[in-house]
Amino acid sequence: MTAPPSFVVPQPVATLLSGLPAYPGSMLLVSALNLGLARQLPSDVRQFLLNKKMRIHVRDARLTFDFAWTGERFAACAHQQTTDLTLSASAHDFLRLAQRQEDPDTLFFSRRMSIEGDTDLENSPFGPTHCGARRLPAGLRKKQSGAPRHHARKALPIAAVRRAKAPA
Repeated sequence: MTAPPSFVVPQPVATLLSGLPAYPGSMLLVSALNLGLARQLPSDVRQFLLNKKMRIHVRDARLTFDFAWTGERFAACAHQQTTDLTLSASAHDFLRLAQRQEDPDTLFFSRRMSIEGDTDLENSPFGPTHCGARRLPAGLRKKQSGAPRHHARKALPIAAVRRAKAPA
């Protein structure tokens, strides 16, 4: 099955969006993360993410959302000069990722998503779509045979997690 054609935010719309203040958008993003992800984070991940500055950059829309983990929830931040982790992709790819129609590994290795910053953070289960993979039985986790360290520690793609959780 092939993916539908990629949607790109038109340049005039991106110009308009880039002029909007970033903080309200960051508030919307963290609201969604808090509803869908925060409760699922294991305690060790919560501790690891504590006060880390993260950014989502939507390339074609020219939007940037900065946020951090406070220990209990994600919180919007004002635009940061530097961040611990930045995920960049197109609006279409982020949408497909959120709908679980695409997995982050595919986006990363096809160069449609870039991940910059702390390598421990980018490979953590936060790689937002990887949450929950750590709780899979060992036999269902990605094998660590000879892969470079930063790829071997990466969690199982979300598509495999969903298949593992699906009722028989």
